[in-house]
Amino acid sequence: MSPATITALCLALSLMGMTRIGAAQQNAQGTDLGLREYTTNCARCHETNGKGDGNYAQFHKIRIPDLTLLSSRNNGVFPTERVREIIDGTHVLILHGTPGMPVWGDKYMVKAAEACREGPCDSVAYVQARIGALTEYIRKLNAR
Repeated sequence: MSPATITALCLALSLMGMTRIGAAQQNAQGTDLGLREYTTNCARCHETNGKGDGNYAQFHKIRIPDLTLLSSRNNGVFPTERVREIIDGTHVLILHGTPGMPVWGDKYMVKAAEACREGPCDSVAYVQARIGALTEYIRKLNAR
């Protein structure tokens, strides 16, 4: 398969997983999955507003990126694929782990394994739903 075909398949699976899993969780918990993932995993460093001045930012040697400027720094286009890769660990950042230990990708796979123990479950869709929801939430931070 070509890289474009693989990307298209991943996107389709992600959207299907977000629809099935993300919608069910949003309905069950009455909250936006992307907001919940952001608040749980990102706000400590990036702050709830995405500006990069969260409580943990002071402990890092480099400045935490302002997530609200991603589109403007990319000629007005939100860099969806790059953000997804940073979240899942395939685009390595010093703060987010090393190639052998992508922090968020591994974390979501562990959560998927736990969730899938209870019955039939697509762990890839589970992970992609969270990454997709978080990416979409960060995109919304750029629209403000």
